[in-house]
Amino acid sequence: MKRTDGYLLDNRQTEAGERFDAFAALFDPTTFRHLEGFGIGPGWRCWEVGAGGTSVVSWLAKKVGPTGRVVATDIDTSRVVAAARPPVQVRVHDVGADEPPGEGFDLVHARLVLVHVPDRENALRSMVRALRPGGRLLVEDADPALQPLLCPDEHGPEQQLANRLRQGFRQLLADRGADLAYGRRLPRLLREAGLRQVEADAYFPVTSPACTALEAATVRQIRDQLVAAGHATDQDIDRHLANIAAGGMDLATAPMISAWGRKG
Repeated sequence: MKRTDGYLLDNRQTEAGERFDAFAALFDPTTFRHLEGFGIGPGWRCWEVGAGGTSVVSWLAKKVGPTGRVVATDIDTSRVVAAARPPVQVRVHDVGADEPPGEGFDLVHARLVLVHVPDRENALRSMVRALRPGGRLLVEDADPALQPLLCPDEHGPEQQLANRLRQGFRQLLADRGADLAYGRRLPRLLREAGLRQVEADAYFPVTSPACTALEAATVRQIRDQLVAAGHATDQDIDRHLANIAAGGMDLATAPMISAWGRKG
């Protein structure tokens, strides 16, 4: 199919807030564990790339304190602007096209961002360039191609419908230039960017209330695109949303791969 321009999941839609809340519940503990392992503390200078919501930005602000700095950037800052008070600065910024919003950062972090950026290579170079010598980069991205199913236990028609709609969602993402196998490449890409002490792990929630909330919000947000592209009918989507609400399905996410390293 022909590539379609534009980000599929608009931050200004009502469902975006629900998705950010679900992401926070699912992935904040993993992100914070990695950041704690870096020794983050008062006075650190941090760049949060593609901040989206406020949960990570607010956590960073508490850690760095009044002597630190947190620069939160996104192409759409409508959801993160609420956190714009010292030590947080919020800036509209395209990580794939714009110069870094500063240099000498102790930490640069991006979660579920680069997979959607058309010029991922330039974005990663920009993030590395913004680090001070010895600074840390943490990149966390999904790998839907590694685990493409919404219901890994496809044992009935409800699960089959869920997985068919998930396949349509993945196709919509790919049509807009998303790299659905990007997560697995992160360790190699960080090494090739010159980072040292590169490590990585993955988190794969199989079922939880946050997985359910994320799926319901996502399907409502992309409903029109799924129907317009012929991936589903309105009846399919109504039935899927009813199946979700019934609470009898185990809904998974794609694995989120976290990779980190230190600038030499």
